[in-house]
Amino acid sequence: MVTQSRVKVLAFTAAAGVALAACSASADSTEAGVGDEGEVTMVNVVKLAGGDWFNRMEVGNQEWAAEHPGTVVTQTAGDDASEEKQIAVINDLIPQQPAALTVVPNSPESLESVLKRAEESGIVVITHEAPGIENAVANIEAFDNNAYGGFQMDTLAACMGDSGEYAHMVGSLTVASHNVWAEGALERAAADYPDISRVADPISSEEDQETAYQRTKEIIATYPDIKGFIGAASTDIAGIGRAVQEAGLQGDTCVVGTSTPSTAGSLLDDGSIDVITGWDPALAGQAMLQAAQLVMDGEEIVDGMDLGVPGYESITQDPEIANNFYGDAWIEIRLDNLEDYPF
Repeated sequence: MVTQSRVKVLAFTAAAGVALAACSASADSTEAGVGDEGEVTMVNVVKLAGGDWFNRMEVGNQEWAAEHPGTVVTQTAGDDASEEKQIAVINDLIPQQPAALTVVPNSPESLESVLKRAEESGIVVITHEAPGIENAVANIEAFDNNAYGGFQMDTLAACMGDSGEYAHMVGSLTVASHNVWAEGALERAAADYPDISRVADPISSEEDQETAYQRTKEIIATYPDIKGFIGAASTDIAGIGRAVQEAGLQGDTCVVGTSTPSTAGSLLDDGSIDVITGWDPALAGQAMLQAAQLVMDGEEIVDGMDLGVPGYESITQDPEIANNFYGDAWIEIRLDNLEDYPF
């Protein structure tokens, strides 16, 4: 379980602010976590503003808030995926003293100092896509990241006929989860698919669809016999699929990766993309908020805990990282089940 004394200190600090506000109509609105109307405030800080992935997470935030009267949830981010802008966003939030910050880091390492300041000020911090982060009560993953990378390789290998070269694109070389997926895929290939090889180290798309498109064109030109691509950022396979489509390689190239139907689903029609993998960001956002609420209520995040969110009914504690927990929430979207995922 998460270190008991640390959780209790954070939980007491946040919960005390809420309790004091409830006891006095004249409570200071600058008190931790209490807004002008006495609501408990929670802020979700994501990688960048806009985009289908984080717009979907905001849907989940508001659904969760609707089920928790008296709680206001907002979502914010920089206008690009730079570490500096995310740090600046959190720095600006600390004086506002929300009860909790739920954070999807661009670079977990870069946020350690600012998240430490947030925790020291009494703000509960919960993260997502940040295994190994130190300054968070808990990091909630949709699944075991290494196993997810292996699952993506299994999916790609089935499409490729268990042989050929592939490239792996990540949003950034500093996004921890993306790079764990890439390593998990490479390990699975080495273990189970000896005739599959990766052409290069993971390639950064800078969380940008146009960049993914341009770099895929370069990869195709450099490796004309390439048979597969895996994308990590939600925009990667949209850019990869567009380049594959323009090259007329739909029947010769397999494309698998993390995304949403709204971002990449149209490219399933002609095989420019073969399989969309991932998880529902709305549910991931809700899982973070629920974990934060439990901590604020004085509970500890423990192995086997039910967060009351589909896919997170029995979270597993990482045996090597005490504050890392993961659910069983990955999904696989193909043309024949696309309508089952309306986001």
